[in-house]
Amino acid sequence: MSEMTYMLDIPAQHMQNIFGRNDQYILKLEKDLNVTIIDRNGTVKISGQESNVKKAVSILSQLMELSKRGNEIQEQNMDYAIELGKESQEDVLTEIDSDLICHTINGKPIKPKTLGQKNYVDAIRKSMIVFGLGPAGTGKTYLAMAMAITAFKNEEVGRIILTRPAIEAGEKLGFLPGDLQSKVDPYLRPLYDALYQIMGAESFAKNMEKGLIEVAPLAYMRGRTLDNAYIILDEAQNTTPAQMKMFLTRIGFGSKVIITGDASQKDLAPGTVSGLDVATKVLSKMDEDIAFCHLTSKDVVRHPLVQKIVKAYEAYEEKELRDRKRRTANAKKEKK
Repeated sequence: MSEMTYMLDIPAQHMQNIFGRNDQYILKLEKDLNVTIIDRNGTVKISGQESNVKKAVSILSQLMELSKRGNEIQEQNMDYAIELGKESQEDVLTEIDSDLICHTINGKPIKPKTLGQKNYVDAIRKSMIVFGLGPAGTGKTYLAMAMAITAFKNEEVGRIILTRPAIEAGEKLGFLPGDLQSKVDPYLRPLYDALYQIMGAESFAKNMEKGLIEVAPLAYMRGRTLDNAYIILDEAQNTTPAQMKMFLTRIGFGSKVIITGDASQKDLAPGTVSGLDVATKVLSKMDEDIAFCHLTSKDVVRHPLVQKIVKAYEAYEEKELRDRKRRTANAKKEKK
């Protein structure tokens, strides 16, 4: 493969944003693509094998465009750009960034940050029921909340209903003092946090007082018909099959439903079947107005270490599954 050098002009006001503190982002790009990048007064010299240089130029051009749009380039942006570059898809970065959902109360834009998230948001726009499945940190709940609040503000729906099963994550909270609402609030706190950030505490409180926004445990949904509403079921991996069926049959006219869950983080009692797993099997062949979006470790947008932790657990769980299957197969052979 032939060597080549390319000169790329990057305006000074975007240089620090793209290079990162102490050039940490550009050093990562050099290491991953095996190229040499040198800054000479705003002109960046990129040297290495031709295919790698072209990928580096494309990545830097895409990041420069993101910077020009006012985005703060973060380590996750560079990591994802490199990942896309290896798959020759780096040119989709600006397309993903152009999809603005809404702004937070502080004016920060909320957009999908990965191709998986973009597909998830597109599915929410098109389908009546969307299952957002994937590991922690992939933005399943946050993006769903942003879409719900946007639809509510645009008067596409009359109310927002947010729910999740009240199941302890390995801890017993029943002894806590207070009324029923005080006891279930800890389970619903992540939903409150997203609402405060996107809508603002004052606006949220007013709409909640009017009954236009409801945050409640899943058990409160029984016996109701939910019309003209944006309904989000979070942590669906902790539902039982009966609870999931109950929830899905609450959906009324003019409603949109988003169901999020991470099959690897079940808090159900040992031996209990997850309602999310059953629903995935039962409904996966129904392509009419139902979409399944599978997010992966590539879509993790928290600290880069979270992505590495998710990958490490995936590898561990896959090995455990292989070992279990091998032990089962050996046990069957011994019996014969």
